Amino acid sequence: MKLQVAMDVLTTEAALTLAGQVAEYVDIIELGTPLIKHEGLSAVRAIKDAHPDKMVFADLKTMDAGELEADIAFSAGADYVTVLGTAGDSTIVGAVKAAKAHKKGIVVDLIGVADKVTRAKEVTALGAVFVEMHAGLDEQAEPGFTFETLLNDGETARVPFSVAGGINASTIAAVQRAGATVAVAGSSIYSAADPAAAAAALKAAIV
Repeated sequence: MKLQVAMDVLTTEAALTLAGQVAEYVDIIELGTPLIKHEGLSAVRAIKDAHPDKMVFADLKTMDAGELEADIAFSAGADYVTVLGTAGDSTIVGAVKAAKAHKKGIVVDLIGVADKVTRAKEVTALGAVFVEMHAGLDEQAEPGFTFETLLNDGETARVPFSVAGGINASTIAAVQRAGATVAVAGSSIYSAADPAAAAAALKAAIV
């Protein structure tokens, strides 16, 4: 299982600092949606230039114009781009077309999708390299949210998947047992007093 850091910071400078601290311990460096909205895709290029040996993940959460938006992000240096699972099939197909042209990958984020299992199978058939079983910050704060639901959906779908939303030292082993391809850690790394140590601990927990 690979480890992905989700950098939910707001400036390229902060992203470069955080990436520099944790790159040794992670496989994929994600530029969060707020960062890309604030700084633009120049932030993607900056991270890729600084860490050419790492996979760079642009969390665009595209909902329309899939081919165009994916092409722009791939041209900026992204290796993975996200499209929302609630988008129409044609949007996902278009993004996959751009990914194939660049020899990169589309990840479909299932945040907000009620039936994640069914949609995971559908979008994998459309060409997504993996799906993201994702609970956003707002959803995690809602009454009744359970991390186990994400893991169960991933296991049941039987497609390559990542898990995002609640990954920390106490949950990462369960993510691996569920068969995830990627564990996505955000605040447990970037909010830690020592992000490098936090990332190292998560990486060490992957067996």
